[in-house]
Amino acid sequence: MDAVVCLVTTPPDQARPIAEALVARELVACVNILSHVESVYRWKGAVEHDDEALLVIKTTRAAIPALDAALRELHPYETFELVAIDVTGGSADYLAWIGASVAPPAG
Repeated sequence: MDAVVCLVTTPPDQARPIAEALVARELVACVNILSHVESVYRWKGAVEHDDEALLVIKTTRAAIPALDAALRELHPYETFELVAIDVTGGSADYLAWIGASVAPPAG
C-alpha cells in the first residue's frame, strides 16, 4: 500500500459535502478541512484572490484515478486542484489504517 496525501481547495461551503462523499465512497481514509485559506493564483491571464477551504486527504496511490473522477463529479470548479504527495514514512499502524479504509480500485 502506497499512502499519499492529496491537497484539494474548494469553496468553503463545499468542503464538508465533498469530504463526506469521498469518505462515504471509501475513496479516502480521512479528510482534514482547513476552513480558511487565502489563495492567490493566476487564472485566464489575471491574478485572482479567493477565500477557500483546503482539504488534506489521506488515501492510496491506487485510489487517485477514482478520486479524480469523483472530484470531477462533485467539485464546482472548472479546473480544481488535486495534488498528490507521496508519504515516505509514518506510523505503521496509521498507514495500515489508511490502506484498510480505502476500497481497492474497481476492475
